Amino acid sequence: MKVATVVGARPEFVQLAPVSRALRQLHEECMIHTGQHYDYAMSAQFFEELALPPPAYHLNCGSGSHGAQTGRMLEAIEQVLQEEQPDWVVVFGDTNSTLAATLAAVKLHLPVAHIEAGLRSFNRAMPEEINRVVVDHISTRLFCPTHSAQAQLAKEGVIQGVEVVGDVMYDIQLQMEPALDARAEGLLRALEVEPHSYLLVTIHRPANTDDVNALGRIAEALNRLAMPIIFPMHPRTQARFAAYHIPLEKHIQVIPPVGYLDMLTLERSAHRILTDSGGVQKQAFFFQVPCVTMREETEWIETVQAGWNVLVGSDIAAILVAVERPMPPLLHEHPFGNGDAAVLIAQSLIQR
Repeated sequence: MKVATVVGARPEFVQLAPVSRALRQLHEECMIHTGQHYDYAMSAQFFEELALPPPAYHLNCGSGSHGAQTGRMLEAIEQVLQEEQPDWVVVFGDTNSTLAATLAAVKLHLPVAHIEAGLRSFNRAMPEEINRVVVDHISTRLFCPTHSAQAQLAKEGVIQGVEVVGDVMYDIQLQMEPALDARAEGLLRALEVEPHSYLLVTIHRPANTDDVNALGRIAEALNRLAMPIIFPMHPRTQARFAAYHIPLEKHIQVIPPVGYLDMLTLERSAHRILTDSGGVQKQAFFFQVPCVTMREETEWIETVQAGWNVLVGSDIAAILVAVERPMPPLLHEHPFGNGDAAVLIAQSLIQR
């Protein structure tokens, strides 16, 4: 069969990598890159490190407001799908690329398979929440990473075409982990830190970056921490720090965004991880590194239930306490599958 995969942002490139490999064993893949993330660090570098083939189409849709960006993507993807006429359109997660591809496909009566279905933050102020709810309710096949995601879909009346396959991000992390040892020594030496003796920080969500008070509180908490901090800073976040004139102390080492393998290396060697990223929460969980999530909610409730993730928002005291909490009990099993989610997805698509 011909399967069109649609991606546009860094988390989707990571999710796509194991899926693309599995699909190409059984099907013809037509990869469509919307260009939602369009600079080298956010796109091409990820394709290289993940050994992804070049996309068949690069739509160069770029950034912009949610409506403008989604509209450009919808028009461009529709033209490609009309030309290619795939048997399946596969989308990932909760981005504007995912929403646009799903809308384009269903209006052309093409079946959509949604990978990472059933997740909910229950915060409708997040654009990602709107995207994932809409996509789940109009997809033909819904591949859930966990049983709790499947249960959430059932609560919403979505039962047909739902399968629990595990998390494709766990697949790719297992596949890439053997390459991390060789990178760790040089990377940590260059940053002048020792394994498990630093904190790793990422911040990019508008609820934190676009609120001067929230970002100021997070910065105050980071400034109070004694341990060295490595902070790969998103360009948008960097612009907000500059615009708000928020200072960071000398123990906080701000570096440019890093590639996927370097990020995994930094995560695995960190003492604690502080983030507002959904993907980083899971990667911390897979590596069994305690995570402090600077949000009021998370889609990945299993990480909180297991004790490896704490939600703190932008509360200074809560951040400081969470960083100092003891190690949780080691995991002997976890709810994200066995590392074969992509293979199960590729096989499932044969069953129209």
